[in-house]
Amino acid sequence: MTSESIEPTGAPARRTIVAAVGAAGLAVALTACGSDDGSSDSSSTTQAGANASGGDASSSASSGSGGTALAKTSDIPEGGGKIFKDQGVVVTQPTAGTYKAFSSKCTHQGCAVASITNGVIVCPCHKSEFSVADGSVKKGPATKALPAEQITVSGDSITLA
Repeated sequence: MTSESIEPTGAPARRTIVAAVGAAGLAVALTACGSDDGSSDSSSTTQAGANASGGDASSSASSGSGGTALAKTSDIPEGGGKIFKDQGVVVTQPTAGTYKAFSSKCTHQGCAVASITNGVIVCPCHKSEFSVADGSVKKGPATKALPAEQITVSGDSITLA
């Protein structure tokens, strides 16, 4: 009788398989937990503050000839706003005759905001709240303001620039 050792040929060791599966799982988990907080969010927020004086946004954007018609000014309640899901934008009227627009994508984890109540835009996923006046965070877990969007107000028509 011969005493040959029986070793499988061509198949990876069990330890190698377990390590590979663990590494792949870790990579997937880290990718899913990554955040999309690019530096452009900060500059957009600054631009929103620059346009906060009311007429600046409409006078500078009115020279453009195109855009997506969103609503009539009468559709946007004072102190509140309206969410346009298809366009990914929220239009607000913080004070009479002043219209603002922000991205409808929450800066926490990218959920679409779902409601506007008591002067705040509310994300349903983790209950972050944003100001209708400037998109700033009123209640976390979000830490960055909603990015401003450009709109044009001409007469009683609001258009996404």
